[in-house]
Amino acid sequence: MLEEPEITTMSEKGQVVIPQDLRKHLGIKPKTRFIVFAIDGNIVMRKLDIPDIKKEWGGIFRRMDKKGLKLDEYDIVSKVKSHRKEKKKARG
Repeated sequence: MLEEPEITTMSEKGQVVIPQDLRKHLGIKPKTRFIVFAIDGNIVMRKLDIPDIKKEWGGIFRRMDKKGLKLDEYDIVSKVKSHRKEKKKARG
């Protein structure tokens, strides 16, 4: 953790600059997403680690291929529609 606090200022547009040392320390780069909330009068920002969906699905499809399982777009759309229909039915 960085020892010395730094001061920053909010712009008229509500933008706040995160000091460079802190960005480097936390690995924050442009386009990094945050969740922002208030706790006991303090503003808390937490970096969101959003998974790479393309990479995840690539791994899923590779495992399916190893097992000889096939899944096409029609199967996916059909399953999604079926799930949504069941969910809607359960809600009444």
